[in-house]
Amino acid sequence: MQESHSKHPLRIGTRGSALARWQSGWVADRLRALHPGLVVELIEIKTQGDRDRTSPLAVIGGAGLFTKEIQRALVDGLVEVAVHSLKDLPTAGPPGLTLGAVPPREDVADALIAPIYRTLGELPLGASVGTGSLRRRAMLLHVRPDLNVVGVRGNVETRLNKALSGELDAVILAEAGLRRLGLESHVTDRLGTPAFLPAVGQGALGIECCLNDVRTLALLIPLDDPETHRAVIAERRLLAELEGGCMIPLAALARDTGDDQLTLDAAVYDPDGREKIAATAIGPRHDPEGLGRMVAEILRARGADRVLKGVRE
Repeated sequence: MQESHSKHPLRIGTRGSALARWQSGWVADRLRALHPGLVVELIEIKTQGDRDRTSPLAVIGGAGLFTKEIQRALVDGLVEVAVHSLKDLPTAGPPGLTLGAVPPREDVADALIAPIYRTLGELPLGASVGTGSLRRRAMLLHVRPDLNVVGVRGNVETRLNKALSGELDAVILAEAGLRRLGLESHVTDRLGTPAFLPAVGQGALGIECCLNDVRTLALLIPLDDPETHRAVIAERRLLAELEGGCMIPLAALARDTGDDQLTLDAAVYDPDGREKIAATAIGPRHDPEGLGRMVAEILRARGADRVLKGVRE
């Protein structure tokens, strides 16, 4: 088996950012440890989101900005595996691809970095807070409509430095990315549940491969965490039901609860945070997709389509 591994390297497609390299490197190291003799190579692929680091995500297309080129490399056979931040992976992708594994999830919270004022509550009226996320913008303005929310792009370090340098009063980033890069000491306020729900798939990695690639699927199986996998399936089905192919200010978190049940909390916001519609439902663990559909129906019944109309147009 070891000789067979050596003759057929496993190529992992990755973006070039420090966080993407950390994530793909972690997957590569786990695969090498699980399968002695397996040769794993990282192949760096530039995505549209990497080439354009200044335009707002919604302006340049949003969905798939950080994944399309890597998925194309999978389909074309240039790599066998793609490692994504799962919150960046669109729910509708090229046919023939599948999530071969979803490892255990990192912390799902958002993190405020506000070197002077420290917490969201202590930020003064009109304070400038940076984020490139429609969800974070809407959630911030729902709680603090007085804030000046500024669109920011770039890798984790670039966005972090906008707060550390004093260019902005604060920025909001995913705590998971900061932890993975060893930058969590900069967090001054943790914006976690239940007040702040994360993005769909936040904190989780999506390891993608071709559906008919039996060898790669077998190699990935030991990396999969069933609890995380079913949670993100429920969240992603909810997103697929609501988004209509565009980015929307949706927050959601699924988790295992007692008696073989799965609970899904979700909320949608209008882009300026004036209105929030929330829902929670419980379903059987064996049907996460059904739970995602159920919560989408509840949100629609409560007016989600009306609230999201401006985003979809």
